Amino acid sequence: MDFHVEPSSILRGRTSVPGDKSISHRAIIFASIADGVSEFSNFLVSEDCMATLQAFQEMGVKVSLNKNSLFIYGVGLRGLKAPTQSINVGNSGTSARLLAGLFGAQNFNTIITGDKSLSKRPMSRIIEPLSMMGIYIESRAGCLPLKIQGTGSIKNIEYNIPVASAQVKSCILLASLYSQEKSNLYELSITRDHSERMLQAMQCPIHVKKNCISVEPTKSLEPLKMKIPGDFSSAVFLIVATLISSESSVILTKVGINPTRIGFLEIARKMGANIQLSNLRKYGSEPVADILIQSSSLKGITLDDPKIVSSAIDEFPAIFILAAYAKGKSKFGNLIELRHKESDRIASMVEGLIQIGIKTKENNEGIVITGGKPKGGVVKCYSDHRVAMSFAVAAIGASNTITIKDIESVKTSFPNFLETMQKIGAKIKRI
Repeated sequence: MDFHVEPSSILRGRTSVPGDKSISHRAIIFASIADGVSEFSNFLVSEDCMATLQAFQEMGVKVSLNKNSLFIYGVGLRGLKAPTQSINVGNSGTSARLLAGLFGAQNFNTIITGDKSLSKRPMSRIIEPLSMMGIYIESRAGCLPLKIQGTGSIKNIEYNIPVASAQVKSCILLASLYSQEKSNLYELSITRDHSERMLQAMQCPIHVKKNCISVEPTKSLEPLKMKIPGDFSSAVFLIVATLISSESSVILTKVGINPTRIGFLEIARKMGANIQLSNLRKYGSEPVADILIQSSSLKGITLDDPKIVSSAIDEFPAIFILAAYAKGKSKFGNLIELRHKESDRIASMVEGLIQIGIKTKENNEGIVITGGKPKGGVVKCYSDHRVAMSFAVAAIGASNTITIKDIESVKTSFPNFLETMQKIGAKIKRI
């Protein structure tokens, strides 16, 4: 199935985006090992999150899901049961990496498998620290499947995380819950902190000071009741669509604005974007706001600051689309992590940008984009949801229709993307 997107003159309206994917994953995981019933509204019902939910059902956790309201009947830190078969997490890197840390601390063995795309993504980054904690893991040359031997004796760890990855951090935090002594993790750059916030809300003895996260042994986690904010990463596609169209104005309501997630706003504003936040409040420990976006005249920038990059890493495909419409040249560096996502996002985006007439060059850790007027064309997304949605919004201001091939991956994070785009006036359809 493909997206067929025609240029749209004006986008207008007020809408929302689905619940945050990162928080929805963590809600399932932490609530499943809590003592008692947790309740979440605005849960993201997507393929990735359902893979995590299915994993815990296979380990004996009772759940109740009605539309996007989720109840989880936690079984405690030691209450999970051995699954009768391997745990298939599909395309979800978050599921694979976080569950590896949890499974290593159980009293049973587990095998984690995934789809073809996920099976190419690096897992050595979690295998190394988990091995230091006494967990034995077999892999296929550092990739899935992972065969994990559970151990009831987890060693604490003092660890400098070598990559800016919230998944690696959260994986180690989960294993550390079962240690007999305090563990300390040190980040090179601050990454999304949803795990830390949620664990603190569940009365876990976890402390954060600058780039150091300390977690002490705990006997239990309190259940949680929380409304999940709209996913900022999903909101970014509507923001970009509005910015690059003419005379447009869109309001997105109830979007999460966790400060570790909104590097995109700083980057877009450097490029001249007119974006305003209002109605600031909190859903649990997570900050939320409404976002007003208006059409803007954009300019090229140079960016390689690791701190900003790490807080916008998932949004760079969409940022590249802003650069394609900006006046002048944009240079982005320190993006090596993009080569290890659902696709090689540097290579995928360069190929697509060239296909729609934008002058683009890549190097190992970055990309140079010369802004212009995208033309029509046919683009491959390489089963990468963010690449697919980026080129879908790129068509909004193009000179002709853009077709994005094989867009089924969008279901992993933004199942109602097409309907949401149509609601604000985008001329998009499935073919």
